[in-house]
Amino acid sequence: MMAASLLRRDKKATAAHLKADLTRTDNSSGLRQLQELLDAVLDPEKPAGDTEALDWCKCLIAGGEGFEEFCKTVRSYDNATLCGLVWTANFVAYRCRTCGISPCMSLCAECFNNGDHTGHDFNMFRSQAGGACDCGDSNVMRESGFCRRHRLRTGENVPSIPRDLLLMSEMVLPRFILYIIQYLRDGYVEPDTSTERDLQKVLQQLEPQISFLEELTKMGGAMRTVLTKILTNQQTFTELSMGQEGNLYAKKNYDKYLSALKNSFLVSVEEKAQSATADVPVGAEGGAGAMALLGTTGPGSPDESNKEEDQDGGQSVGQRKRVKLSSSTRDPRIIESLKHKYFLEELLFWTIKYEFPQKMVTFLLNMLPDQDYKITFTKTFVQHYAFIMKTLMKSHESDTMSNRIVHISVQLFSNEELARHVTEECGLLEVMVTVLLYMMESCLIKSELQDEENSRHVVVNCSEALLKNNTYWPLVSDFINILSHQSVAKRFLEDKSLLMLWMSFVSFFQGMNLNKRELNEHVEFESQTYYAAFAAELEACAQPMWGLLTHCKVKETQEYTKTVVRYCLKTLQMWFDTICFIDEPAPNQVTFHLPLHRYYAMFLSKAVKCQGLDLDSLLPDQEMLMKIMVHPLQIQACLSEIHSNMWVRNGLQIKGQAMTYVQSHFCNSMIDPDIYLLYARITEVVDLLTMASQHQNAVLDSEQERPMLEGALTFLVILTSLRIHLGMTDDEILRAEMVSQLCMNDRTHSALLDLIPENPNPKSGIVPGSCSFEDMLSAVADFKAPVFEPGGSMQQGMYTPKAEVWEKEFDPIMVVLRTVYRRDVQSAMDRYSAFLKQFGIHTGNPWPPYKERTQLHPCYKGLIRLLHCKTLHIVIFTLLYKIWMDHQNMSEHVLCMVLYLIELGLDNQVQDSKEDEEPCIEEHCHDSWFPGTNLLSNLHHVINFVRVRVPETAPEVKREAPPSTSTEASAYGQNLREAQVFSLVAERRRKFQEIINRSSSEAAQVVRPKSSSTRWVPPGTPPQLVTEILEIRESMLSLLIKLHQKLSSKQNSLSASWLEDMDTSRHAHGDGITAIERILTKAAARSCQIKRSIQDICGKVCPPVPPKKNSPTDKKAMDKEERRQRARERQQKLLAEFASRQKSFMETAMDVESPETDAAMDLGASEVMESEVLYDCVICGQSGPSTEDRPTGLVVLLQASSVLGHRCKGKDPKNLPTSDEEHIYSADTCGVAHDVRLTLMQRFFKDSSCLQSVSIGWDGGVYVQTCGHTLHIDCHKSYMESLRNDQVLQGFSVDKGEFTCPLCRQFANSVLPCRPGRGTEAGAWHSPTNKKTCVLVKEVEDLQEKLGLFPTESNLSKEMELVIKDIKNTTQKKYMDYGKNPGSPDNDFLFMYSVARTNLELELVHRGGNLCSGGASAAAKRSCLNQLFHVLAMHMRLYSIDSAYNPWTKLTQVTQNKDAEPEVPMLYRDVPSLLIIFVLTMPQPLRKEHFTCVVKMLFNLQFIQAVAALSTRLSSEERQAWSASGALKKSAANSEKSFEALLYHVISELSKDTCVYKVNEEETTMLSSSVWSPQSIEFSLQQFCLPFLRLSCLLQHHLYGDGLTGCLEEEEFSSLAVCLGLLPSAPQPASAVHSASCLEWPVDAFDLVSQWCAEVTGLSLIHAEQSLTLLVKDPQWAAPHLLQLPDNYNIIFQYYHRKACTGCKKVPKDPALCLVCGAFVCLKGVCCKQQGVCECVLHSQHCGAATGIFLLINASVIIIIRGHRFCLWGSVYLDAHGEEDRDLRRGKPLFLCEERYRVLEQQWVSHTFDHINKRWGPHYNGL
Repeated sequence: MMAASLLRRDKKATAAHLKADLTRTDNSSGLRQLQELLDAVLDPEKPAGDTEALDWCKCLIAGGEGFEEFCKTVRSYDNATLCGLVWTANFVAYRCRTCGISPCMSLCAECFNNGDHTGHDFNMFRSQAGGACDCGDSNVMRESGFCRRHRLRTGENVPSIPRDLLLMSEMVLPRFILYIIQYLRDGYVEPDTSTERDLQKVLQQLEPQISFLEELTKMGGAMRTVLTKILTNQQTFTELSMGQEGNLYAKKNYDKYLSALKNSFLVSVEEKAQSATADVPVGAEGGAGAMALLGTTGPGSPDESNKEEDQDGGQSVGQRKRVKLSSSTRDPRIIESLKHKYFLEELLFWTIKYEFPQKMVTFLLNMLPDQDYKITFTKTFVQHYAFIMKTLMKSHESDTMSNRIVHISVQLFSNEELARHVTEECGLLEVMVTVLLYMMESCLIKSELQDEENSRHVVVNCSEALLKNNTYWPLVSDFINILSHQSVAKRFLEDKSLLMLWMSFVSFFQGMNLNKRELNEHVEFESQTYYAAFAAELEACAQPMWGLLTHCKVKETQEYTKTVVRYCLKTLQMWFDTICFIDEPAPNQVTFHLPLHRYYAMFLSKAVKCQGLDLDSLLPDQEMLMKIMVHPLQIQACLSEIHSNMWVRNGLQIKGQAMTYVQSHFCNSMIDPDIYLLYARITEVVDLLTMASQHQNAVLDSEQERPMLEGALTFLVILTSLRIHLGMTDDEILRAEMVSQLCMNDRTHSALLDLIPENPNPKSGIVPGSCSFEDMLSAVADFKAPVFEPGGSMQQGMYTPKAEVWEKEFDPIMVVLRTVYRRDVQSAMDRYSAFLKQFGIHTGNPWPPYKERTQLHPCYKGLIRLLHCKTLHIVIFTLLYKIWMDHQNMSEHVLCMVLYLIELGLDNQVQDSKEDEEPCIEEHCHDSWFPGTNLLSNLHHVINFVRVRVPETAPEVKREAPPSTSTEASAYGQNLREAQVFSLVAERRRKFQEIINRSSSEAAQVVRPKSSSTRWVPPGTPPQLVTEILEIRESMLSLLIKLHQKLSSKQNSLSASWLEDMDTSRHAHGDGITAIERILTKAAARSCQIKRSIQDICGKVCPPVPPKKNSPTDKKAMDKEERRQRARERQQKLLAEFASRQKSFMETAMDVESPETDAAMDLGASEVMESEVLYDCVICGQSGPSTEDRPTGLVVLLQASSVLGHRCKGKDPKNLPTSDEEHIYSADTCGVAHDVRLTLMQRFFKDSSCLQSVSIGWDGGVYVQTCGHTLHIDCHKSYMESLRNDQVLQGFSVDKGEFTCPLCRQFANSVLPCRPGRGTEAGAWHSPTNKKTCVLVKEVEDLQEKLGLFPTESNLSKEMELVIKDIKNTTQKKYMDYGKNPGSPDNDFLFMYSVARTNLELELVHRGGNLCSGGASAAAKRSCLNQLFHVLAMHMRLYSIDSAYNPWTKLTQVTQNKDAEPEVPMLYRDVPSLLIIFVLTMPQPLRKEHFTCVVKMLFNLQFIQAVAALSTRLSSEERQAWSASGALKKSAANSEKSFEALLYHVISELSKDTCVYKVNEEETTMLSSSVWSPQSIEFSLQQFCLPFLRLSCLLQHHLYGDGLTGCLEEEEFSSLAVCLGLLPSAPQPASAVHSASCLEWPVDAFDLVSQWCAEVTGLSLIHAEQSLTLLVKDPQWAAPHLLQLPDNYNIIFQYYHRKACTGCKKVPKDPALCLVCGAFVCLKGVCCKQQGVCECVLHSQHCGAATGIFLLINASVIIIIRGHRFCLWGSVYLDAHGEEDRDLRRGKPLFLCEERYRVLEQQWVSHTFDHINKRWGPHYNGL
């Protein structure tokens, strides 16, 4: 009742009244009132969308004052010292590695910019999952990095908070939170019944309420404390959660909550009952229980896993049933149901149920700066961990959900204190491991490795969504995160049962994604599951392993290492048992995933390297060692098979796996440990090598033999020569890795960082020895700064190896190990040989250099014994012999590797030379080959006879020609030594032999290991083996020497005494010959006996004799050599011929400095030289004149251009604004100035006369450029037809008339017809004239009077009309209609002559703004202005100028003014425009004398305009002074050629209308502090007239082919005046030239000037200011520039990436900046679309007449829009290493690259975007 009355009253008053009640000592009535009010207001049965409740809460909390005020007050008591700003995905934040303690540390932009991080290693990043700012938190970052605001401990001086301020909050908020929770309970429906939408709906309705909570958290520490109290108070929860007695709604609501809780159990009740009855064998010790369980499958339960099974039984699951494990050993506490004790727990529970809505997550995180809350919340989070996992697995949106989970967990677990606390109190580690185990158990299948029927091992199924979508990622990431804390990791390593659990988790991945080799047909479905498998091993197994390894670096931790090694071995033993592995791997199958082996290997390596443990103490017994070795070895064998195309039927994905296995992100968690395992084993197993053997009748295809053999030998070399885990220090490893990557290719800094395998635990954030990455880089490489070819592609800064690195450190073996693509090895060798050639060290084809190795760690000495075992020596001998005999499968690579092995053996001598021979039954057999095991002594041991078991089919049996020439021999090989090795098969021991077999059975003797056979010979029918004896009589030494001869193709290439005069220094680099010499020298140096043998052999060298019979081999070999030589010569000849053809083609096509083609190109000049110009058609190839019926045309590109309009007065470009104070004003640009001028004129003068007094085309004029090639117009039409029918996707639109020049492929869109050349009048046309000026003036007038003869209708005229149409279509309508009545001929007339003007002006700009450089510049060479003029002239002859208004008369006669609507006074007119009008409207071709006459008359006008403009700049005193001196000059002779006289005259005439000079009296006095001298006046007059002279000169150059002479800048005026015939040709020194002396008046100068001035003074309507504006026009404009950008990109980024768009007032998703005018636009934004056109495209049309240059703020790249196409241009901002950072992925500081920016500007000004950038695509108006 009371509540109802309260509800009706004013909210604020009620709140104040209640607050007063509650602050009394007896506040029971107040409490009752408040409770009732709240019951009414916060009634959960009302719809949540009702905002009334929220308003009430705000008022009540504020206790009667305004909510905003209240917020301010509370904030003033904020005692927080942390920033804690929470952000969501896509927010831009910073990470500084120098300041961070935890690698997850991040800062908001504000804190980062307010802190001092200069010189630190920081980067900017876009948050993927969201995060929070760590500023002020000394657990996560060093205090030196705090920003100014959080450096001061603000907490200390904040006054304590008055109790009554937050009183109401403490009362109201618990109810408000309950209210939200009740809604959440109500709205939740189990996912199987609901759709995603329902949950979303509930959340949307609650949006305002949760936002309100978020607002509260932002009020600072005081309010957070209140909230923490409420959220963590158990009493409040028990009181409110169930609701009071009798409230039915609350009861029902609570039941919903309970049922939801029940559903959250992870193990359903039935399952618990069943698992208890399942028979559980007990393991050896507690922890092993879990392992033993893996064998027993518990009965399937009707849990959700069965439901899921139906959905994804795709190809891969198909027949493979999932395996359920019984779960009796798991800690039931972790998995069982949840009990909630306070609001926070229930809030988190619902947050999880609703799949982590963003708002809730932000609220929970915003509270973290409160310490009490942080601890409680972390515990709650851990308590719900299992539930989170379960929800995550069910979720449809697992990606977003993963991000949100990590968003929270990173904040909690990065803090070591907190992580340790929770580990101790809540068993965080057990929780995590158990939860991960449980998660993976949901997708186990039976392993098919080894023994498919009896195997009891289970592995994860990589085709399950869980693995395919990386759903496990958040949980694993948390685990890695907590393992990075030392205290936590130590607990983990000390806890035996945990370790055992973890090992059982790892064993789920052991042997996953098994590949079976397809032997018959190609697999029809290539599964891509291997991505998932590699990712899973890297993330779930390897990264935690690296995390643990970082804590096992010192001696004190050796116990941990021992424990891990022990458990690894135990688990491995179990694994071997469960897959029933005895000693023989199953053939034709391979898995790349052996995480248990790799754990074992890496911990072993660490133990020996860092903890000083002895290897032998950690190794198991022989039997186990042999087993452990097999699978890694099998992988190595398969790598070789895969590269020999033996797995080709398994599709491309198997190659993908082989590549991923060695790829830089995986290699040190995959191939390196595997190879290390083999090192560690060989040490023990080497005695078994001698008896190794295996016999299966598997035969290889001959084309696979060689690659397999090469693979085997290469592997042996890698194994014996790499030292990555065997004694190299971290820095040496880093150096070796870096050198090998740089040798393959020059690399950018970021690519190199990416390619160096770092310690893959991302949390450690440290490359091995990262402090020295930069130092190491500068030690081994030189920086190659980016180079810019103007037309070339943009290059990045690269690092390239220093010369001494090539010389001393290039290690081909390391390169082979690290190359993903085989071509990289070749690339490294090519670069190496290029280096040798450049430095003249070696010119031929070098062999891979031999690199001296670092010393082995003493533990691994056994490795050396491998090099000194007889079996290997037999192999080496055999191979040398075969190579010498030219056996067909022996490649240079094989020889290279064999020599490498010999050399390694010589370099690594066994220390104890009297080593006891291993007692061995079959030893005597080996003795018949070699006496001992030492390589040195075996080198010179001569082998006379060999007994071989060969098939009867082998040639040795038939006694035909010797095997070396018989082709059949290759099929079974010359089995030189089977008799020896393989008659003594030691059946039982055959482990390591794969290596040996791979090397000893190179030619596919009947001894392949099973794993690599392609054809099975049915076991029943082996060929009969027959024993043969071959006579050989060679030793390894003699074979080496004979090979030396063979390679150098000279008999006795080594004289007996060569050893003495050997120079050893040149041995390091070279080919096979050098290598053999190096080996012989080394051997001789190590033993005198060998030295003697060498000399003996050299003394009696004879040509190679095959066994038994002599043969025609030598002859054959010679023939072969000769044939090769001839073939080579033929090839050279062909190449030379081809090159010469190419050269001649290039000369004709591209006009490369070849004088003879100039005539056709420089069309302007050519017309003078010949009677008729001939053109070559590049399509039909015919040459001929252009005729009326078959016209020829130039290939041209027409484009609208506003470049001229963007010119400014100032030389310096404008700056881009980077703060709100800076702006760009466009008022001073050329385009705007001309618009203003035209509008002014149109207000006062006749329209048609206005349109002849100016030029347009500053904005949106049409620029015409050509590549200089011509074609017949009919040929062009058929060419376009063919393009239209061509279905290939072109980068241009044929329908718009676009095409590429058929010859040079330059982009074009029209053809400009060439006028048929009439060269007849050339003489008369050009001859100098003696006529008087007045005669010429009259002639010009008559010519103008001549009516334009309409040209006869012909193909030519039709084409010309079409081009005019093209030109008009090029630009937008608004850039053509400037007249008052659109479509009038005047408009057309203006547009036409402006096209000519635009092209002339642009050419001037391209020449640098003046004609000082002279000569035909590149632009002129390809200029089409001559043709363009003729086309325009033909079109303009259609309009004749009414003689009454003809400006010519006003220029040359004194006339009476007829006052109708006034025309534009002559002094206001634009002189260059008049010139173009005259030239275009007179009959063509125009004689030169007439042209000169026109120029002279116009110069008079230009000069007077200059004088008039100057007079307005003088102060009144100066005007009087100059008038006085001018008056004297006027009476003198020749006065019309003196500027003083004219100045005086102009001043006196203009003073008649007094206002002209009055306007800016004040201003001029201000301006002219300097005094005007005659020189300065002369100079300013010349500057005023120069633009006109330049244009006239260019025009003359194009029309008459006159050369342009170069000159100095100060002489430009006189040189141009001479060129135009204004001055006699003997130029005086520059200082003496007076501009006035160029004047030539047709009538009395002063009368004419008076008449021109009278036109101005006679204007009655116009105001003085306007009149002045029109009179003073400055024709000088600076060259066009793009905006000046700041040096550091961050300045742009920080200002613009959050700036709101001026149009839609929102912050754009993709902001962009126009670099021409600085406009800020939304790229692709729908908000600013107009008529379906997005803002960037619109802006490009307004600002650049369809050319736009935009900088994309979020990507740092520039895009170019040209018409309907766009392209990515690249970036002008590079980092410190000269690299772009597209999309700011790396976030390193970027700096402006001036060269690039200049290239961009150059392309804009020269309109060459279309030609230089290749990758264009249509933008469909969507940018």
